[in-house]
Amino acid sequence: MTSPSRSIDDHRRVYESPAHKPETPRYRSWSSLRFSRWRSGSQRTTPPGTPSPKVDKKGDVSNTLFTLVKTHNEDYTADPDGLLDTNEEGDGGNEDLPQDQSSYFQRQFGSLLQPGVNKFSLRMFGSHKGVAAEQARVQSFGSWIIHPYSNFRFSWDIVMLLLMMSNLVILPWGITFFEDQNTGPWITFNVLSDTLFLMDLVFNFRTGILEGDSHIILDPKEIRRHYLRTWFMVDFISSIPVDYIFLIVDLESRHDSSDVYRTARALRIVRFTKILSLLRLLRLSRLIRYIHQWEELFHMTYDLASAVVRIVNLIGMMLLLCHWDGCLTFMVPMLQDFPPDCWVAKNNMVNATWHIQYSYALFMAMSHMLCIGYGAHPPEGMSDVWLTMISMVVGATCYALFLGHATTLVQSLDASHRQYQEKYKQVEQYMSFHKLPADVRQRIHDYYEQRFQGKMFDEDSILGELSDPLKEEIVSYNCRGLVANMPLFANTDPHFVTVILTKLRFEVFQPADLIIREGTLGRKMYFIQHGAVTVLPRGSKEIMLSDGAYFGEICLLTQGRRTASVRADTYCRLYSLSVESFNEVLEEHPLMRRAFESVAVDRLGRVSRRPSYQPPPAE
Repeated sequence: MTSPSRSIDDHRRVYESPAHKPETPRYRSWSSLRFSRWRSGSQRTTPPGTPSPKVDKKGDVSNTLFTLVKTHNEDYTADPDGLLDTNEEGDGGNEDLPQDQSSYFQRQFGSLLQPGVNKFSLRMFGSHKGVAAEQARVQSFGSWIIHPYSNFRFSWDIVMLLLMMSNLVILPWGITFFEDQNTGPWITFNVLSDTLFLMDLVFNFRTGILEGDSHIILDPKEIRRHYLRTWFMVDFISSIPVDYIFLIVDLESRHDSSDVYRTARALRIVRFTKILSLLRLLRLSRLIRYIHQWEELFHMTYDLASAVVRIVNLIGMMLLLCHWDGCLTFMVPMLQDFPPDCWVAKNNMVNATWHIQYSYALFMAMSHMLCIGYGAHPPEGMSDVWLTMISMVVGATCYALFLGHATTLVQSLDASHRQYQEKYKQVEQYMSFHKLPADVRQRIHDYYEQRFQGKMFDEDSILGELSDPLKEEIVSYNCRGLVANMPLFANTDPHFVTVILTKLRFEVFQPADLIIREGTLGRKMYFIQHGAVTVLPRGSKEIMLSDGAYFGEICLLTQGRRTASVRADTYCRLYSLSVESFNEVLEEHPLMRRAFESVAVDRLGRVSRRPSYQPPPAE
């Protein structure tokens, strides 16, 4: 009779021969299916007993195969740029006139407004074909519709983010600490910023809106209606240069007045325009919306990278509020012409340089926000008192938000450890409620430490949500040490190894635990990943098993009772296979049943020998 190992090797060689190698799924799926349907249909057209006419069907076969290949390419190939010509070449192909340059640039610019083929669009639409369908949907709504996943929108958003951050920092600093607001660089900066923000206002009327997780609104009417109902008014006020418009309107009235009145009016106008300039700070809403939109587009979750980004955003927002509070702390006394009881006059900083004024104003603002003091002098004037109270309230709110947000992020970074702690607290309460002895509590504690190692996952739920190939790959990787140490899996069909690994269940046993008790019904067999066990057969010498060995298969083959007890000598990390899964796997691989039966017969022979016999190490 052929040995089991030889049968397995013969079977493996036949399986791995070129004639038995499986066809690649990429070329097998649609083409083979369509070809088999065509072949079966063509075979059904002629009755079985009718001789086939001797007609040359080479042209029909070629046309049919060409149609199948063409259909296969249409199913699996996306043409985002519209560069491929699927029409057959005819006699009139050379009669097409070359397109003019304007249509070429229009087509190139239109491609910038469509979703590009990148990892974000592929994750959103599923495949190249899905991206191509979305591009066709954008074209169906006409020209000048900007897709939120387009390359143009990504580049424009980066420019606007940098511009918004510079505006939110430079505007309050320049308005507060520089009296002359009509210099060339300052006017250029404001005009350029206002122009770009007005352009962004127009682009928002033509940019698609992400609704939910898989739908993007591209209808211009829906986009316009949604934008007018939400953030249009705030964006419009922050984009219009109200201060410059007010100055231009007031120029004529100032020229017609007397010198004294014109001077006093000019001072009031300057102060009022400074206040109107603060309307540009409403652009903060755009910054928050853009950051939130990018988080949705990039599908940021609470992993390490996204948590760092969120913490940096929170710290940056707090520093920006400190900067604004410092500028406000100096602006209010400035608008009052620095009264004698204000902190600027008390510290002799009315005529100091801007960097000294800004440094001390920022120190005052942060002292108030962190509630650690009032600076060199406590507030005396009513404006300083109110500014101090506002700073304290804003600082306390930011501090509470920072602590809550940071705590949530830290907890979400290690959710599995937090779940383990919550679970073990319930275990401790259970032990206290039942008043378990101290040694039993210690064993329970050691078991949880060895079994979960400080982290707890719902592994069955996680693996159940994955596809079968991905689940098999993960299980094979997790059990790679078991496969490497077990001779049973070394020269075996890889499919058998994969199937049996997916049915294993992880278990942990402590020293002196009886894993198997003699005389009981066998419901499981065990594979040793790490640890050492001792087989205790009645009337025979003990047998030691360690990493890579397996035991308990005899009862699963004979459907009888256990013939020996098995005790754990160390902490053992085992994988168990139930009798139902065992029989299911062996029905699919009958050659492996012979291998298990051969090892079981050998072990039963060892048990039946005399006690003085020294058995070799079990495999």
